[in-house]
Amino acid sequence: MRVFILIAVVVTFVPATRPLLAQDEDPSWAWSEERISDAVNKVRAGRDLTPDSWPGGARVAVLLSFDVDNETIWLRNGDTSIGGLSQGQYGARVGLGRILRLLDEHDIGASFFGPAISFSLAPEMIEAIQASGRHEIGVHGWIHERNALLPRADEERLLRMAIERMTELIGQRPVGYRAPSWNFSDNTLELLMELGFLYDSSLMADDRPYEIVADGEPTGFVELPVDWILDDAPLMNPLGERYSNPREVVQVYKDEFDIAYEERTVFLLTMHPHYIGHRSRIVVLRELIEYIKTRPGVWFGTHEEAVRWVRQQAGME
Repeated sequence: MRVFILIAVVVTFVPATRPLLAQDEDPSWAWSEERISDAVNKVRAGRDLTPDSWPGGARVAVLLSFDVDNETIWLRNGDTSIGGLSQGQYGARVGLGRILRLLDEHDIGASFFGPAISFSLAPEMIEAIQASGRHEIGVHGWIHERNALLPRADEERLLRMAIERMTELIGQRPVGYRAPSWNFSDNTLELLMELGFLYDSSLMADDRPYEIVADGEPTGFVELPVDWILDDAPLMNPLGERYSNPREVVQVYKDEFDIAYEERTVFLLTMHPHYIGHRSRIVVLRELIEYIKTRPGVWFGTHEEAVRWVRQQAGME
């Protein structure tokens, strides 16, 4: 009798967000304190810019944002698999419409950040977003590239391409930037300032708006910070390692809002049409908005509106 044994080998591929150095290739434990300090102080949080109150005397600002990544999540890696691209198309074809109808229902303005390629593939999204006159559209890269993996010249070239294309599509030059995957390189801040952006929304040093400090010097550039806790992608992707039941996620969002309300500052939420736009997820956003609107003194605004208010109140204009 012959016995055949089949051995299954499971290999898990984890996408890298940045290159890792080998242990013997310039290890960080061998760095001088000066080198560590230089690295840490390249871009830091400066003064808190939370105003005494928000427009209309409100005590808290609620800033809803949507990263319209769609197909670029796959395209940025050269992945042209039909299944993956179809999930990206769902964001433009179905998810965005659900989001806009909900925002219209509650008369809320929001900020939409998208790679230029996303809007180029589905330019009808621009008209849909702009129809109400309440929303802002900002830059989110060219093809959702990872800035930290790019030479400065390539990062600048892609950013200029994105600005040019977005200006053409939306009819005005965008003033807000969110790095794809919040992937901020050593050159990103300098490029944003050189190219005339009003603000960034990619960093995580605070819950409140702050002035960015570069190499120890205040820049006058405003950051609206984000965090993975307040992002639907890691928590609502059923194939992700950190997946949570959407009904549990909405409680996290409510708790975050409650503390922001107590502290009289900002509640900023990042979402994606190809996730939050699904039927079992849009109910989370609906429930959250309805919960927030039970509180007095809440102001809903776009990122641009919030930054212009912050700058004015801080005497930065």
